[in-house]
Amino acid sequence: MVETVATLVSTFPEAIAAGLLVGSACALLGVFVILKRVVFIGMALSEIAACGIAGALLAGLPPLLGAIALTLGAVALLAGPYESRRLPRDALLGLLFVAAASLSVLLVAGSGLGLAEIKSLLYGDLILASRADLRLLGAILVPAIAVLLACLRPLLYAFLDREAATVLRVRPARMEMLFFLLLGLVVATASKTAGSLLVFCYLIVPPATALLLTRRLVLVMVLAAALAAAATLIGLAVSFLADWPTNPTICAAACALLLLALPAAFRRSR
Repeated sequence: MVETVATLVSTFPEAIAAGLLVGSACALLGVFVILKRVVFIGMALSEIAACGIAGALLAGLPPLLGAIALTLGAVALLAGPYESRRLPRDALLGLLFVAAASLSVLLVAGSGLGLAEIKSLLYGDLILASRADLRLLGAILVPAIAVLLACLRPLLYAFLDREAATVLRVRPARMEMLFFLLLGLVVATASKTAGSLLVFCYLIVPPATALLLTRRLVLVMVLAAALAAAATLIGLAVSFLADWPTNPTICAAACALLLLALPAAFRRSR
């Protein structure tokens, strides 16, 4: 395995670096996605980003521009206080997911592109990450991670104890809006390179595994990022050796790590 990873590093350095960066950013945000109980938002935003990519391709614009514009527009709709509204956030998420998934297919149906090219453009393939993709990911994801870590304490209060947040002069609505903006920006940027399935996996599976093992927030975040990195390296190595699709193999590796963590989580709960 060590030799395989060394070969991968020399052959696909951009793919490894992109996977580690996307996995870490999504896993850190995913901890709050699970704590906020808005798990489906990851998949919905990924599909919305794919729809934005399709629309940008049809209009002759940069794909990332379309992904960010449409995703941040959806975030503006989702970040409001839905607790007192008749239409819950989950229902709106479902509506946006169905609309984006169907519209993205319709937008590219008459584009003249081949099926393989359409799938690559809309849903990404980590192994195809280029140096330009890596630079773009670094320019957006690294500042997003920095902002998240700088606002960690007020975000935690806003998500878990709104009354305490108010006493401490933290405005929960603003903190939630900031989080959803960061989430939308990261998902839109990562989906172009990593694809919707892998982004959703990074958002959910490593944080869920970390939460099974510990309840200390800082340790959960560190462990989630480490598990995402491990799943990336294992998945890339296995896909390279077995000639399997990269993204699904990484997702399977992340799920396997969760299964391996279940006995330790069970002992901890007892």
